[in-house]
Amino acid sequence: MPAWAPDSWTDHKALQQPDYLDVAALNAATATLTSFPPLVFAGEARNLTATLAEVAAGRAFLLQGGDCAESFAEFHPNNIRDTFRVILQMAVVLTYASKLPVVKVGRMAGQFAKPRSAATETVDGVELPSYRGDNVNDIGFTREQRDPDPQRMIRAYSQSAATLNLLRAFAQGGYANLHQVHRWTHDFLGSSPWSKKYRETADRIGDALEFMRACGIDPETVPQLAQTAFYTSHEALLLPFEQAMTRQDSLTGDWYDTSAHFLWIGDRTRFPGSAHVEFLRGIGNPIGIKCGPSLDPEMLLGLLDTLNPARVPGRVTLITRYGHDKIEAHLPKLVRAVTREGHPVVWSCDPMHGNTMQSVTGYKTRPFERILAEVRGFFAVHRAEGTHAGGIHAEMTGQNVTECTGGAVDVTEQSLADRYHTHCDPRLNASQSLELAFLLAEMLNAEMAERKKVAA
Repeated sequence: MPAWAPDSWTDHKALQQPDYLDVAALNAATATLTSFPPLVFAGEARNLTATLAEVAAGRAFLLQGGDCAESFAEFHPNNIRDTFRVILQMAVVLTYASKLPVVKVGRMAGQFAKPRSAATETVDGVELPSYRGDNVNDIGFTREQRDPDPQRMIRAYSQSAATLNLLRAFAQGGYANLHQVHRWTHDFLGSSPWSKKYRETADRIGDALEFMRACGIDPETVPQLAQTAFYTSHEALLLPFEQAMTRQDSLTGDWYDTSAHFLWIGDRTRFPGSAHVEFLRGIGNPIGIKCGPSLDPEMLLGLLDTLNPARVPGRVTLITRYGHDKIEAHLPKLVRAVTREGHPVVWSCDPMHGNTMQSVTGYKTRPFERILAEVRGFFAVHRAEGTHAGGIHAEMTGQNVTECTGGAVDVTEQSLADRYHTHCDPRLNASQSLELAFLLAEMLNAEMAERKKVAA
């Protein structure tokens, strides 16, 4: 492989990059970012790789979720808390049901930039640059708002740092204490069937914890009961920002992108020889590859050879995104090719992006029943191939939004406008996320039972 450097991506084809009008301003902004402290540390990224290796081996499950696109306007500690809280709820359901450790990774503290299908958009005869996320430009439709502004990267860094600070406090400061499991329930879930089922699970966990306390096992003697490991992730899309946040680890000499623990490459930018592939191949972080219908097995194997030539377990997560009606036709070919070549990957399901549609009321939405159907298809393929359905990758929020139709809360196309707050794509609300967790628990239980049967 040719030599790698944080800026070697500039010699490759870079898609989905904003056209900054003032190059001097861009250089000044990236120089400022280079002087800032890292957001995460190399040791944390290595710990995540080791944990994901357990997922690849079938001994854990990956729960990755959060905002479609973080925004400056909705930056509030309550929003961060509520999303963290619903991820904790989902993890408790999955751990209790499957008896597998759950690796918790948020699409948080850096998920700003978004790929677009066109460089510009036209409204009422006016053509302006497309909105590419709050770290690039503004969602408002004026020339000043839509021109890419490199100073937005500085603001995104500051918001990410504040978000990470709060997440670390929640994860390590007592909020994640399992004795608080009842208090994680959102008030607005009310008496929904999934909220009731969660409370029943929480009751059983509470009983188990009381028994353990009587035996002398409590948060004071076993810190794992009061704390949790929580990691951050985002799509490594805006390459000037990612380069500026890449630092050489003083312990190992390896390079790490310190903007997040886990970075992934999207369906539009993971072609062989792309600037994004070049950048990701040189960093030590665990990375993800989005896998859609356009990705054939040979191309995927080439990407794996480039991005993980040493075949390090936990280094690569393959995030499939097909659509409910395509996954069982396309995924088996990839699974067989990867298994044949012996690549130690984590298989994760993104049931969101392939199921987006336009509602009759004009809103972009995702029917919940299609999301569940893709998850079922994902598990069915892995069950048939004898591989581990290792994770879920969902766009979700702890807020009581109405963006995806269906679910026990029964969001209708007519009610989408009630609380449609996303800056880009529709997200699952807290109730739908919890419902998804219980479905995943059922699927994992079936997989574990099948494994025991085979072992016997």
